Amino acid sequence: MTHSGRGFFLAVAGNIGVGKTHVSRTLGQRLGWPVYYEPVIDNPYLEDFYADMSRWSFHLQLYFLSERFKAQKRLERDARSFIQDRTIYEDAEVFAQTLLQQGDFSRVDYDTYRSLFWAMVEMLRVPDLIIYLRSSVPTLLGRIETRGRECEKSISAEYLERLDAAYGRWMSEARDRHEILEVDTETDDFLEDGLRELEKTIRDRARRLGIDVTGPGESA
Repeated sequence: MTHSGRGFFLAVAGNIGVGKTHVSRTLGQRLGWPVYYEPVIDNPYLEDFYADMSRWSFHLQLYFLSERFKAQKRLERDARSFIQDRTIYEDAEVFAQTLLQQGDFSRVDYDTYRSLFWAMVEMLRVPDLIIYLRSSVPTLLGRIETRGRECEKSISAEYLERLDAAYGRWMSEARDRHEILEVDTETDDFLEDGLRELEKTIRDRARRLGIDVTGPGESA
């Protein structure tokens, strides 16, 4: 008996450089679940945005919102379990709010964006579990430098700190509406032992919902 005939919807959230893609990819491989990755590389606005946030913030946020909405609707039509690399909620609750607070999003654009966001969210399925990954800003900066994306070279510690504060505010409110598991990814130890424990936790939660989670990492 499955959870309303649907698979498990796992979402991975967290700041830039925290390890969302690595965690999503590894869990997808171990669980045998498809992963929807954040549309970063193909985003036509990202490089311009980091060079001039005020000029391109509205365009960037609309692109992310549109792509994530289309991807989630497509995934929801599939009865299989799946993983989403960054939630649609972060677009509005973290990034758009941060851009507004630092003066890079006009109030008119922000209100228009929020209105569209809530209209879209009302049509979407809520994740069965959100994994919230956390690391310190120095660690985030180190990982961003290591992966070497050209468009991310101008990301500052101040911007990451603002995002981190926004994540804290969102989490304090989101716990009333979502199932959230907070995970510290500060040390590299997490990449091995921590991920094995995380996989076990996800399987246990899915089974409690009546979802079959037998996958590559576990036999029936």
